[in-house]
Formats: sequence, C-alpha cells, structure tokens
Amino acid sequence: MPETGGATYRGGMASIDHVTIGATDVVTAERFYAALGVHDHVRVRASESSSSGFEGFTLSLVVPRPSDVDDVVAKGVAAGGEALKPAKKSLWGYGGVVRAPDGTICTIASSTKKDVGPPTGRIEDVVLQLGVTDVAASREFYAERGFTVTKSYGRKYVEFGTAPIQLTLLKREALAKAAGVSATGSGPARLVVTSDDGSFSDPDGFAWEGV
Repeated sequence: MPETGGATYRGGMASIDHVTIGATDVVTAERFYAALGVHDHVRVRASESSSSGFEGFTLSLVVPRPSDVDDVVAKGVAAGGEALKPAKKSLWGYGGVVRAPDGTICTIASSTKKDVGPPTGRIEDVVLQLGVTDVAASREFYAERGFTVTKSYGRKYVEFGTAPIQLTLLKREALAKAAGVSATGSGPARLVVTSDDGSFSDPDGFAWEGV
C-alpha cells in the first residue's frame, strides 16, 4: 500500500475509460478533440446548454517536448479553439492553455523545457483535473470507492492511478488560476466521467457512470 502524505490507503483498481462532454455544436467539438489527438478519450454529446464561466474541471495533455506543446496548441487553435495562455517556459516545464469551442479548458504541457527535436506527435498522458471544494474530503471519498492514491500533498493536490485517463484533485481556485481564468462559473453539468466503478456523483457534483 502506498504511503501518501503520511497516510496509508488501500489500493484499488478503479480506472477511467473516457469522458463525455456536452456541446451545442457536436461536429465542431469532435473536430477539435480529434485535432488534439484525444478522440479515443473524449466523446461529445449534444447539449442545449453551453459552458458559463469556469466549470471546475480541465483536461490536461502531457506531451514529450516543447515542440509537441506548440504543435498541439496550434492544431487546437486551427480547429476552432481559443488560446487562453500562450505556450511558454515556467518553473515546472513548458506549456500553454487552449479553450475548446464547447468551452472546455485544455492544458498542454511538457516537463522538459529544452527542445531536442521536432514534434513527436505523441501524447504521453491524458489527465482529468477536478477543481473541488475540499481536496482532503474528496480524496477520502474516492479512496473509499477503491481509487488508488498515487500522490498526495495534504489539502492541495491528489493524484489517482486511473489509467488510461489519470484523475487529479486540486482546489477549484487553484485550478482556475493555473488555467488563467476566474474561478466563477456554473457547475460541471456538461461533464460525465465513465469508469469501471459504476454510477455516482462526487461531493462537488461531478457525475460518473459505469462502462
């Protein structure tokens, strides 16, 4: 059992198969996610409601090198996305932020700051980041359902081993700040997470359904 932040958790086998996002323009949204290279992980359904401000979640794509970040950001913008943050170096690596045509915020990042060649075209990880009210309480909620905690920094950040899509928890305000937007907005009504753990709603109202 992994030690995380001084606490021991029982390991589980919960995994995320895909996420479904509601969009008023399904064709445009699907084209955008295909351009990013995540069409196997993100599905789109018709929805009469659109996003209103920050919805409390982001999709994060981890790529091998800075040239991949630039490449994915450019493809996303060309497919109708809006660049919220230009790709640049930071303390942790290199990354940028693009808002999808449906309103979903997508971050693209590489832990490597130095470019060592042309884009590889690979996406190493797809991460669903949830902005929650109480990180510790949400961590316990998911851990009790059998989700494996792989990393935990107290009440600030939690990672779960839910491949093929990794799940992380941050404070809502912290996630919004990282995305470059205000934390004000509507709830996560457009997002449905599909996993092998059945149907439920978490403490912040994020909806889950079984495979």
